[in-house]
Amino acid sequence: MTAAAALRRTALEDLVEAQGATRATPPLLLPADPYFDLAGEEFGRRLLLTTAATGAEYCLRPDFTLPIVADYIANGVGEPAAFSYLGPIFRQRETGPAEFDQAGIELLAQPDGDVALDQVLTFARAALDLFGVSPSIHLGGVGLFESLLAQADMPAPWRPRIRHRFGHTEALDRLLTRLESAPELPRAEQPSRDAMVEDITEQMVAAGLSLSDGRTPAEIADRYLEQQALDAAQIPPATLKLLRDYLAISGPALQSLTRIESLARAARIDLAPALKSIRHHLDNLGEASVTFDASFSPRLDYYTGIVFEMTGPRCEVLASGGQYDRLLERLGAVAPIAASGCSVWVDRLEAEAA
Repeated sequence: MTAAAALRRTALEDLVEAQGATRATPPLLLPADPYFDLAGEEFGRRLLLTTAATGAEYCLRPDFTLPIVADYIANGVGEPAAFSYLGPIFRQRETGPAEFDQAGIELLAQPDGDVALDQVLTFARAALDLFGVSPSIHLGGVGLFESLLAQADMPAPWRPRIRHRFGHTEALDRLLTRLESAPELPRAEQPSRDAMVEDITEQMVAAGLSLSDGRTPAEIADRYLEQQALDAAQIPPATLKLLRDYLAISGPALQSLTRIESLARAARIDLAPALKSIRHHLDNLGEASVTFDASFSPRLDYYTGIVFEMTGPRCEVLASGGQYDRLLERLGAVAPIAASGCSVWVDRLEAEAA
């Protein structure tokens, strides 16, 4: 390591310590199941796995956020807490080593979510500045899209299915295309659930199938009735067009927010609170190059508010994060808890400064 690189690393260490947060050092070996449950198979393929003699599956630490939050919940939630970190994580990548350093902060149960996110954004900007990088900042609004979905004219069962695909551009496009081309069919009268369960049970017994291995008759009946209800629940064409128009908005942040405001006004949908919050953070970002992409979201459904990525001249993501209130509930918290945080990719920053 050169003298200049050593000085930058020391400055980054000082920045992490200056956050007034508890320094987090989660174990290097962690249970793998939470990552598969929360991040899905796509992230799971990047884990470095090992199996204990008991059959339990473990992974080398692939991030800091999940173990920090899990430990916070295990120790009793409620009090505001702040954590910072700088250390190695382990993920399989297409290029580069599987072990590399990340720095970051996690702010939990803070009294003001906007103030917490401002601190996160300021930390990420300061980390990049230490390496001489003036970033391009890419913003997204998970809460903004959820507010649009909640008010849009559509049958309720479709809202979670559309939300689940938000951030998965191709999957959401396929779903909207299917909904746009779906014929308008009359709904046939369905048998009662009890009658269907009884009929499925008789058929499974006659075929010699187990009633307990795999899906039960009740689960099969519920899935069939749910799918029938979805097929009969048509989304109005005007709503599908609204979603298409919204998701297509991307560009300089203020221009994008103005277009969203006009779209919402025409659809008689109130997005003012979410838009106000985004504009507040834009003011604090100052002269940075900021774009807003209405379709942008990490592929994790526990993000709830504003999300961001910061990139450098090489167009690699150098820092990313946002508001992820839903993660704490997914890990066992019994009430909503505000959470904001970010991770800084130290190896990429060092490459930018080299």
